[in-house]
Amino acid sequence: MSTYDHYATPVEPGTWDVPAAGATRFSWEYDNGRSRLLDLYQRGKDKQWDAAKRVDWELPVDPTNAMGISDEFCPIYGSRQWEVLSEPERRDLGHHLSAWLFSQFLHGEQGALTVAARIVESVPDMDSKFYAATQAMDEARHVELFSRFIREKIGLYYPVNPDLAKLLADALSDSRWDLPYLGMQVLIEGLALAAFGVQRDMAGNPLAKQVLAYVMQDEARHVAFGRLALRDYYAELTAAERAEREEFVVEGCYLMRNRFLAREVWDHMGFDVAECLEFSEKSPVQQAFRSLLFSRIVPCVKDIGLWGPKVQHAYADLGVLDAAQVDLDAVMREDEEIAERMDQERDAAELAARRAEVDTAIADAQS
Repeated sequence: MSTYDHYATPVEPGTWDVPAAGATRFSWEYDNGRSRLLDLYQRGKDKQWDAAKRVDWELPVDPTNAMGISDEFCPIYGSRQWEVLSEPERRDLGHHLSAWLFSQFLHGEQGALTVAARIVESVPDMDSKFYAATQAMDEARHVELFSRFIREKIGLYYPVNPDLAKLLADALSDSRWDLPYLGMQVLIEGLALAAFGVQRDMAGNPLAKQVLAYVMQDEARHVAFGRLALRDYYAELTAAERAEREEFVVEGCYLMRNRFLAREVWDHMGFDVAECLEFSEKSPVQQAFRSLLFSRIVPCVKDIGLWGPKVQHAYADLGVLDAAQVDLDAVMREDEEIAERMDQERDAAELAARRAEVDTAIADAQS
């Protein structure tokens, strides 16, 4: 059975081809490198893990509510459309929203895998090539992870969101080596990291929480990589070159805002798309969700030096300018710590279970 047989909306078999642009760059300097990037490369090697073994795949998932969250977090909860749905129809909607959400995570990770490989090819510095190679391995693991989660626990896929596809194509088809960095490491990865965090913290399902927490542990390093590499380079740009990157950031951020509107679900379910989008736009819960989505992007964009009036105006228009004050280092340290605590709690539970088995065996032998 092919994945193509499980898409909610038909997807043509074959590849999505994005024309390559730009040079492949080699460096014959092997000794010099930025210490912080080389430290990040070492962490990337040390933190490799196996998605087949670290995740407890035996944990159950309700495909109609993969996150295990309350109905009130549905984007159209309380709307006219929501109220006319029967309970079976609401469960069906939940199935499609679960499939759509994790499908977008999956497609984004394949994009990240491709961009990481592109960075290895195009970046001029050996220290960046080293780290990007570890990121390519991370992203392959994430594609494996989300693909298995959807296949085994949800059973339904959605096509790639058009706004995500456009930003990926724009980043990959640009001949300048830094644009894939900016599009993926800062915008796409930054938004995904924030979305993972919101969903991880809300999730009532233990398996979904594990998947997101472990992916976030890797993604925190990836965003740090983009910051380190681009901060140095952008400090040397001319005003005109910096303005071009800021224009790319502004367009990319509007695309990323549209990425999580679930338009494809409303359309597939036969709902009034405009009505659903309008309700979601005004929903306090969804407004809070959208503001959190930019909590990783905005401080990162400011940190790398793309903080001109056009960028600030766009963030004010999106209602996320205050996110510039977020302590990105502290937030991403917490992402890593949450994943480590999850491992410790799981190890402690397994040890307690083994001790209980031994105690039971001893008691049985003595009786």
